[in-house]
Amino acid sequence: MNNLTYRWVIVGAGGLLGCIAIGAMFSLPVFLQPIAKDTGWSVTGISSAMTIGFLAMAFASMAWGNLSDRWGPRPVVLIGSTLLAVSLGLASIVTSLIAFQFVFGLLVGAATAAVFAPMMACVTGWFDTHRSLAVSLVSAGMGMAPLTMSPFAAWLVSAYDWRTSLQIIALIVAVVMIPASLLVRRAPALAEQAAGKAVPEHEVPSMTVRDVLKSPPFLILFFTNFLCCATHSGPIFHTVSYALTCGIPMMAAVSIYSIEGLAGMGGRIAFGLLGDRFGAKQILVLGLLVQAFGALGYVFAQGLGSFYVVAGLFGFIYAGLMPLYAVIARENFPLHMMGTVIGGTAMAGSLGMALGPVAGGLIYDNFASYTWLYVGSWGIGIGAFLIALTFKPAARPQPVAAAA
Repeated sequence: MNNLTYRWVIVGAGGLLGCIAIGAMFSLPVFLQPIAKDTGWSVTGISSAMTIGFLAMAFASMAWGNLSDRWGPRPVVLIGSTLLAVSLGLASIVTSLIAFQFVFGLLVGAATAAVFAPMMACVTGWFDTHRSLAVSLVSAGMGMAPLTMSPFAAWLVSAYDWRTSLQIIALIVAVVMIPASLLVRRAPALAEQAAGKAVPEHEVPSMTVRDVLKSPPFLILFFTNFLCCATHSGPIFHTVSYALTCGIPMMAAVSIYSIEGLAGMGGRIAFGLLGDRFGAKQILVLGLLVQAFGALGYVFAQGLGSFYVVAGLFGFIYAGLMPLYAVIARENFPLHMMGTVIGGTAMAGSLGMALGPVAGGLIYDNFASYTWLYVGSWGIGIGAFLIALTFKPAARPQPVAAAA
């Protein structure tokens, strides 16, 4: 199979791996109330496991990304898939909140990070044309998690206890993700570079990792992604719980999450096409502004119909934004350090995602209402928009003129 064909296999593998990994981690919002009722643990305490998970993703993302630059993406994704299956199984048998926070938070979060940055970096290297669309399709696969894994988790926890449900998800991770990891390959240009073949002048190392991490374009991407993810993390994690407090039944509440995920799939593809046509940076800035007001829309959602409307808009926007960071990174930094760069932006996103679960839990535990969560998300979203406006492309190395 030639490279032009196999690159779509990479896209498919990345989407599948991301769907299962993200879906496994985001089974926790579905299990939140059943775990609290079964164990007596507080909503804040259980939500903190997700916060710890995002922190683990943050600090593991750059490490996994750097390892994928060194080893290639396949071994990194394979290790992460195995660790994810094992850690989910362990989380299902712990008997204390601290142990649950450690296992589900630290181990599951670190394992999930081994999939996102390496696969995003891998895909950007396989595509010179239609790059935004390709990255968006991988992200769309990840966005299938609310549409597939979340309803499946809800069905499981309706038929079994949460521990058995988590064990079944761990088994699915092992059976699907480990074989899919074997399909992943290095980008052709990097494979040729590793074999000692010539590489294009614009891919010759011209800056160190330290130079990249201190550069204004990287720092702006870092802080924009941090605030962007902080904007939508609380609304994503607490949507099901918020709907339950409004009197909506469990399966209907989870369907809101699925609507958000379905809209997100469309958003990823639409933003990918728009990014290829109008530029990823321009579409990112506009999307950040709309996302802020989408988060605020949850304040006015009460019945199932209004939840569907807000979730559809919000999911379309926030999901569409996420692939654009990888595209902008590829447009501004060398291919050989894509794992590190995308891992760095993913680190920022995970730190932002870590704020929402615990903040929402604290707000609800203290005010018995989620209103201030959504108002705060709106304010943070405006901040992300303002920072993104300052982004300027990184200087590209100029080709050396050939001697006469």
